Amino acid sequence: MTSSNAQIPKSPRILLVRLSAIGDVVQSMPMICALRDRFPSATLAWAVEEVPGQMLQGHDAIDELITLPRGWLKSPKTVLRLRRRLRDMRFDIAIDGQGLSKSAIAAWLSGAPRRIGFGDYWGREFSRLFNNELVKTIGPHIVQRNMQLLAPLDIDQSRVRFGVPVDQNAVEEVDQLVREHGLSDGFALFCCGAGWPSKLWPTERYARVAACLGKKWSLPSIVAWGIEKERPRAEEVVTGSQGHAWLAPQTSLSLMAELARRATLLVGSDTGPLHLGAAVGAPCIGLYGPWPAERHGPYGEKNIALQEVFFEGSTRERRNAPPYFMQAISTQLVCEACDRVIDREGRKAA
Repeated sequence: MTSSNAQIPKSPRILLVRLSAIGDVVQSMPMICALRDRFPSATLAWAVEEVPGQMLQGHDAIDELITLPRGWLKSPKTVLRLRRRLRDMRFDIAIDGQGLSKSAIAAWLSGAPRRIGFGDYWGREFSRLFNNELVKTIGPHIVQRNMQLLAPLDIDQSRVRFGVPVDQNAVEEVDQLVREHGLSDGFALFCCGAGWPSKLWPTERYARVAACLGKKWSLPSIVAWGIEKERPRAEEVVTGSQGHAWLAPQTSLSLMAELARRATLLVGSDTGPLHLGAAVGAPCIGLYGPWPAERHGPYGEKNIALQEVFFEGSTRERRNAPPYFMQAISTQLVCEACDRVIDREGRKAA
């Protein structure tokens, strides 16, 4: 670790940079919570891209949310505007929680004299040239590695909390859904979309799991979908579920969080909604193919990550991995994981 002996002000001004993606932003929330716990009177800001930034609106650990359009670094006008805004805030410390050139540049633009970043494999591209305190992390899981990045600030890395904000409008919408569909005794939540095709699990298998939950446990399912291209997959799951699944309305991130808070369990592949569900306390069953589940599984002891094989290769190669790696996960394996979660919760079989 390259460290600084600079004394930390009693009320430091700290910038956290984690720009994207949804799941990674969720798994960075414990950092901002730990910073708030360590420095109650600090001014804490988070620089993030617009879409994942929706989840951070109203987060009680954040004083200032700095949202940026995707591709902001390609616009000189946007870069200059960001530099001006960051310099005006006079940060003492900037933390690059992403380990890419764009995140390190954002931290550097702040003018913070201390710029903390990854000093190992996770300090990618040119990030280590812009950060001046480099931390070598050893935790197998991304949440643990993120927390270890706070070591130069003498922060307890063992306490992990996410503090996902509650959206009252989303709470009311979920209340209405529960009443309309008679879901007061619980429901499973399925997130069958994914940002990468290589992370998709077949819809007919989700449908069979929903049917299994309905027949064995009298547990109905809600199938969530976010962007329009995810809706056909969600509809296929509902159609094949033998009447045991409902289609959710278009699911914003805030609605997703509130559905997950109420869910008996959540099933989904390695995507933002899965990690958001784990962050709000839903028992999650994650389906993993291209990425190793040990590093990227849903965080928390009550969650289960299923993986039969994973792809060895670069991020680009994993993005384009063949469907075999997800298809290796059988319907039976997922149903058995659901049984373990439900049995643990004390629900009686039908």
